[in-house]
Amino acid sequence: MTTTLEAPPRTAPPAASAPRPNRTGTLLSVLAWLVGILFIIPVLWMLLTSFHSEADAATNPPSLFAPLTLEGYANFFGAQTGASPWPPLLNSLTASVLSTALVLLLSIPAAYALSIRPVRKWTDVLFFFLSTKMLPVVAGLLPVYLIAQGIGMLDNIWLLIILYTSMNLPIAVWMMRSFLAEVPVEVLEAASIDGCNLTRTLRTVVAPMVLPGIAATSLICFIFSWNELLFARVLTATVAQTAPVFLTGFVTSQGLFLATVCAASVVVSLPVLIAGFAAQDKLVQGLSLGAIK
Repeated sequence: MTTTLEAPPRTAPPAASAPRPNRTGTLLSVLAWLVGILFIIPVLWMLLTSFHSEADAATNPPSLFAPLTLEGYANFFGAQTGASPWPPLLNSLTASVLSTALVLLLSIPAAYALSIRPVRKWTDVLFFFLSTKMLPVVAGLLPVYLIAQGIGMLDNIWLLIILYTSMNLPIAVWMMRSFLAEVPVEVLEAASIDGCNLTRTLRTVVAPMVLPGIAATSLICFIFSWNELLFARVLTATVAQTAPVFLTGFVTSQGLFLATVCAASVVVSLPVLIAGFAAQDKLVQGLSLGAIK
């Protein structure tokens, strides 16, 4: 008589537990949205106020649904005073673009020497660059003014270009060093075997690989130069006056023309916004290039 062995009953696999909601991530997302809203509300309010008349802009509490008008923009472009904003805007553009170009020409070889071809005590060199940013700007204002007065460079756009280059060079070297440190040494050795000299290596090999970092550094230097006010206010008068200095001219002893100031702020901010949106992809890649090892 044969006996049959019955297979043990199959047990159902345990049901997968439902994933727990990530409360920390949700709270951080909500916090990030709140911070972003707090930052964007003043900008939106400035944009709305620029389309109000001076009477509506000066009301307290502010009139949110006041009639819209282009009076502030007309006043900014000289409808009442006849003062044109184009020379200051062109001066700011010239000083920002040329100083940024000079910063890149100087910072890329310096960062190359400190990262890919490190020199002795390169950390001390980097600290020296950083220490130049620790000096308050106002502390160097009087010596710079006296030097500029002695060499006849007051109210000269080239003086601002030199100053902006020297002010932005330390941070550009720091940023470019972190970007160039990501370049593989094998690529540089292959370029050297192919007969590339240092200039050709920087132009044809290194620069394309760190193009996002160059874009990020250029945009930051451009913003710093475009927004600089203290040196431009003291060292310029009419010929080399920049856009931020022209903007302060709407705060007079007669009062604050709020609608005109907001309109002027919107116009002055447009070049930076346009440059930021144009280089948005490169900027994000550049800012994250040296962050992850």
